[in-house]
Amino acid sequence: MDDTESTTTSADENTGNLCDNPTRDTLAEGLLGVLKPKVDQLDDRVRATRICQIELKQRIDSLNEELQRVQEALNNHPDLDPYVKKLIACKHKVTVVLNVLQASQDRLNEIRQMINKEKTVRTVPEVISEPEQSTSSVVTSQGSIN
Repeated sequence: MDDTESTTTSADENTGNLCDNPTRDTLAEGLLGVLKPKVDQLDDRVRATRICQIELKQRIDSLNEELQRVQEALNNHPDLDPYVKKLIACKHKVTVVLNVLQASQDRLNEIRQMINKEKTVRTVPEVISEPEQSTSSVVTSQGSIN
């Protein structure tokens, strides 16, 4: 037990000696003078970091609430896929009908052109034959005049 007591006593004596030694006090003050601004600066930065973390936590919470509102809004809307498929099917049908109508219109235009050609073919001989008749009647009338 004497060893334990002597060790404790020695430690107490060394601590007492530190306080009484002016060189050690000056050295401790010098170290404290060098380290204290750095420790204070580190402490300020830790405080600033904690403030930033609190602000970040608030923003994350706000974003989380907004995302929950968006998710609720998305869940409340009906599924649009069947309607989109119906619209695509209708578009396809309309395209088919449009193609049929276009083909029909093209055929009608061809028929009109053929009718117009037939009319011009039929009217041209009549026009040509009419002047011949009128010419022959003129000739006849001139022949009879002669």
